[in-house]
Amino acid sequence: MEAFVKDQILATLKYAPFHIAAGYLKKTACPEAEQARRKAGGFLKGICHASENYAQIKGAGIGWERADIPCPVGKDGNIRQDYLNFKEKMRRYNDNGIRILAVTPYPNEYIRDAGIDPRTPDGEARVVELAKFLVNDLKGLVGGFQVTNEMGIPHFTLPLTMKEAARYIGVQLEAMYPLRGDVLIGYNSAGPQADLHTLMRPWHKYCDYVGIDIYIGCFISFGNWIQMFDVMLRYLWSLTGKPIMLCEFGYISGGAPKTPGEKRERLQRYGVSSEKEAREKIGLFLENIKAINEKMWERVTKNASGGYADYIFKSDYKNHFYSELPRRTVIKKYPHTPQGQADFYRDIFPRLARLPFLVGAFIYHWPDGEKCGYCDQADCPTETRWGLVDLQGKEKPSYYAVRDALAKIK
Repeated sequence: MEAFVKDQILATLKYAPFHIAAGYLKKTACPEAEQARRKAGGFLKGICHASENYAQIKGAGIGWERADIPCPVGKDGNIRQDYLNFKEKMRRYNDNGIRILAVTPYPNEYIRDAGIDPRTPDGEARVVELAKFLVNDLKGLVGGFQVTNEMGIPHFTLPLTMKEAARYIGVQLEAMYPLRGDVLIGYNSAGPQADLHTLMRPWHKYCDYVGIDIYIGCFISFGNWIQMFDVMLRYLWSLTGKPIMLCEFGYISGGAPKTPGEKRERLQRYGVSSEKEAREKIGLFLENIKAINEKMWERVTKNASGGYADYIFKSDYKNHFYSELPRRTVIKKYPHTPQGQADFYRDIFPRLARLPFLVGAFIYHWPDGEKCGYCDQADCPTETRWGLVDLQGKEKPSYYAVRDALAKIK
């Protein structure tokens, strides 16, 4: 992630000075955002990966769930049961007063589950046909669509190139636009991603919003100031000229740097005493990882584009391997503790509410996780401590901070 963010910053610097300044100097009113909020019934107060404890969700002032649509058809062309199950679940949310922002399938899902390759003319035509199907079939169940998710992040985008990914988004937006009625449609990016948004310019006219995902203080060791939310959101507003949706944001409630002794113990678990020895004995090191943690081994061997040791020790995967958050991976005022997470939400929502071009914000996410999806370790904070509720569904301090902050946004 850190390498990806650095690449994106370099791509963004071409546009940053002008658009950051312009984002602060633009007129405060944003009629298009006001219209989008009217369609949505107000500022979208959302959550990702919610439970079905509807009363608890609404008790926090949350009225929207962001949910992933499974690939709707199989290779035989018939509707998949996963999709029918999704519809029923969304119906239950709607029946209980919670609206849905639905994320359409990734390109690799269409390839894997339906045999539809969007890089081909026939595959693109089929993707367009399914985009129209989703708008019509989910009317009354879905209040908004986000066309796929975070194109530019390699494991979401592949096997498409960035230009192909932009077209994949754009042709679906164009197809959905005349059918959408009062449903909001748009797309998102992981961070500012000037490359994606400039490629998307021909299709911005089909967007009710442009989305961004921001995780200050959680993944990288630089730029960790809460003010960066304002900078990035205003930048994107100026760059695209569209209302902005904060499609994902959050803060981790646990995690700290590991001591040298703790890191040595982690290495010894896999049969080496230092990173140097791991590099020298990379074959044995990987065999030991596979024997103890096969999911970690799969992740490393599948995703390492260079040396395996570099992937483990020089990329952001190092945080996963050691189950740590480095000393500088934090917003200084908000330590990675349950109270620090609560204080973050207490302070961020008033900042967001002052932005007239912002349509809504979706917290990532509802429950803590039992194990990290990237390393399969229960003590890895990077993917296990995001929740407003704990593993037992009990409210954390952040639940109450969100409830109180959202109550002030009318």
